[in-house]
Formats: sequence, C-alpha cells, structure tokens
Amino acid sequence: MAAASNPDDFSASIARILNEKHCREHLDALQTFTAALRDHTYRDVVDRECFSTLLKLISRLSDELKAASGAHQDLKSTALHLQLAAECFRALRNSCVQSARNQSLVRELGFVDVSIQLLRFLHANSKSGLGIFESLRCAIQFLGNLSVGNQKCKDDIWRLSFPGLLLQLLNVDDEKTVSYASMVLHTCLDENKVEEVAELQNIQLALRVMALCQTQPELDWTVLIATQHFLKSSALVENMYFAMSPSERLTLLELISAQLSGGESLDSGIPPGVARFLASSFQKGCGAVLSLATGSASSDEVLQEALTVISLLDVLCEMTSHQGQFMFLQDHPDLLVTTVELLKQVHTIGKSSENIFSSAQNFDSLVDAETDPSGQSPVVSFKAHLIRLVANLCYTHANNQNKVRELEGIPLILDNCRIDSNNPFISQWSILAIRNLFDHNLKNQELLASLERRGDADYSALRDLGFRVEERDGSLLLRPTKKDA
Repeated sequence: MAAASNPDDFSASIARILNEKHCREHLDALQTFTAALRDHTYRDVVDRECFSTLLKLISRLSDELKAASGAHQDLKSTALHLQLAAECFRALRNSCVQSARNQSLVRELGFVDVSIQLLRFLHANSKSGLGIFESLRCAIQFLGNLSVGNQKCKDDIWRLSFPGLLLQLLNVDDEKTVSYASMVLHTCLDENKVEEVAELQNIQLALRVMALCQTQPELDWTVLIATQHFLKSSALVENMYFAMSPSERLTLLELISAQLSGGESLDSGIPPGVARFLASSFQKGCGAVLSLATGSASSDEVLQEALTVISLLDVLCEMTSHQGQFMFLQDHPDLLVTTVELLKQVHTIGKSSENIFSSAQNFDSLVDAETDPSGQSPVVSFKAHLIRLVANLCYTHANNQNKVRELEGIPLILDNCRIDSNNPFISQWSILAIRNLFDHNLKNQELLASLERRGDADYSALRDLGFRVEERDGSLLLRPTKKDA
C-alpha cells in the first residue's frame, strides 16, 4: 500500500488499513504520516475526518491486543500490533505540538478515554514481552503534548488517570516511562489538584514522587513537581512528612532548603503553614540529636531521626535569615525557648566529657571533610546553627531578647565566642547573637556589665576576634578593636 502524501490521502490510507490484515506497509504509511506532522504547516491542515479514522484504528488495535491477551496468546506474536499502536501515538504526539486546534479536535473525538484504556492494558502487560514499553512511552508522550496549555485536556486526563494509573506508571521499571509520566503529572497539576493529592487516600502518589526525587534525582520532572507544586501546600507537606521514613524526610527538607536558597526573591513560594509545621516538628523531635553523644543512636533509624533534627534546624536558620516572609517565627510559641534549652544541653554535654559535641581545634579535619564529606561528623556546625537561630529570633525583637536573658542564655553565648573546628563560624554567629541581644536593650547591656564586674564574663575571646565591649552614655556597645590598640 502506498504511503499517503498529504492529509487528504491519509484518511483513505487509514480506511484501507482498517479493512486489511495488518502488514509492514501499514506501518510504513503511519511512519510517513508521523514524519509529515513534524511540519507545523502540515499538521495545521489535518482535518477532523483524518483524526476520526485514526481513532478507529487505535480502537481496533486496542481490541485486537486485548483479544490476544484474553486468548492467552504470547504478546510477542502481536509485535506488529504494538508497533502500529506506538506509531499512532507518535503521530498524535506530533499533531498536538503547539496546536490548540488539534488538541481540541483530538479531545472532542474521545482520544483521551481510548488512550487511557489502552494505557491501562499496556501497563498491566508491561512485563509480558518486547514492544510494550515503546507503545507505553508513546502513549504517555501523546497525553503530555495533549495537555500542554489546554486546561480541558488536563482535566480530562486527570479525571481518568488520577490517582491509580499515574501511580502505576510512576512505579514502572522503565526510566523513560517514569520520566514521561512525571511530565504528564507536572503538566496537569494546579493548586486544586495538589489539594486532591494531599488527601490521605491519595498520599501514595506524592510519596512516590518524593521517593523518585531521592533515588533518581536526575529525573528533573519529579523535582519540579515537588518544588513547584507540592511544597506550596501546607496540608500536603504535613501529610507527606507524617507518612515518610526519617530518610525520606531528609530528602523533603533538602528540597525545601534548596527552594529557600535557590532564588533571588525573598518569596520562596513556601507558605507560612509549612514554616510553622517545621518549627513545631523541630521542637517535638529535637531531643533525638542528643542520642549522638550518648551512643544510643545504634540503629540507622535513630541516626536518621537525629539527622532530621539537624536538617530542620538548618531550614529554620535559612527561613529566619532574611527578615522576610518567615519572620513571624520569632513569635512561634516556645521556639526560642526550645532552641536555647537545646543549646544548653549540647554545650553542657560537650564540656562534661570528650564526645561528639565537644569543642576542638583540629582544623586538618575541615580540610579532610572537603575532600571526603562522608567522613564528616553529622553534628558539625550544629551548635553554631543553634546560636544562629537564636540570633535571628532576637533580631529587633525585645521580648525574645528578654527571654534569652531570663533563660540565662547570654553567658552561654559569650562562652561560645571561641574558634571551634567542630563548629566553623560559631564565633561569628555568637557575635551576631550578642549584637542582636544588646540592640536597644538596656537590661541585657546591664547584665553584661555586671558579668564583667563579677568576673563572670570573659571578653578575651571577643578581643581575639577583633571586638571590644565599650560603654557609652550608660550603654554597652560591641565595637571593632582599633588596629593600633
């Protein structure tokens, strides 16, 4: 059978395919049509009858494949059927590229329903023989192109494939299939659909996406789904977090941290509810990190829980660093109290004996960590980041400044104005905390003066770092030491 050379001829060619026994010439004709559809001038003039004939062919191929499966025939014997189906979807995929007209035609004719049905069959038989994945991939690519920029197509695909089929496709043992399915999911998602994903009965779809972010980070679509959609829903983040293992939570927190630090805008897109939830999670679970000093973190799960606390702290530090959208965390109930009390515990444990929280002057270990990060202690910078969070929470916030004084946190922070190889930049964060604690706060300044008079405050560390405490008009100020002093 000669291949069709223009859209008018193609309908007749397909009609003949429908009435003949399938052969290689049929595939050649479809491939010619697929190639022609790469040209936008060609695809813009394909008429409704041509698409209608193609739909009949796909429906026939679908029936024949299902019949072969029902008769327990080896699907390898239907290789040509699978190739023809794949080529039909390639043609449809090409026809929808930057063509709202063809997207609408294809949708109105009922291609979405027929394609989803065939996809379900192909997935169910994905382990049955050669050729299934080619058809599976092409069908998913077609749905992806069909949905781009077309809300009605997105809604139809979502209605027929969510959540079961999408979840099944994301679990297929074929990287390209997973990638294409992720593209379809990303394209279909919007704020309302994300809230559907957030419902507990659908949470497995979100967890699968997050698992792919962890195990296959090269799949860009899953990372985009997480950062552009999932992280914008407080309900979804909370439900995912509760359903995740500690190691999976680390992946979630890594994505949140990257989202916070990745853009120039102060608006990260992460809603206030997520910040409040993470602050509460830090407060509830922070004790897990202490197990690293006592040796009780014997199991991998306990270690992962401790690492989760460390990651939560890093995220909270980042959130409160820019005086932007998350500064309401300064008033989050007892967050400051929890942070100061944890700092006390860590500091006390570190001074009581030689352990993972003890200060050190081994700067060679920092160089080694740069070349081999796997050998780095999990609590490197943890105490420094606790002080950083205290500093951020006290920035121009009188109540928090006073709270730190009442919790006896000022001498504690002064005691950390020393260089510590286990906590790079701890002295700098301590100085920032002192500045924020003394800023327009006479009682805190008076406390520092009384500590100095009693000999309880050691300013030598501050002097070594190039700072001095200066009294002026009844107030204490932190000033750089003069070079000629």
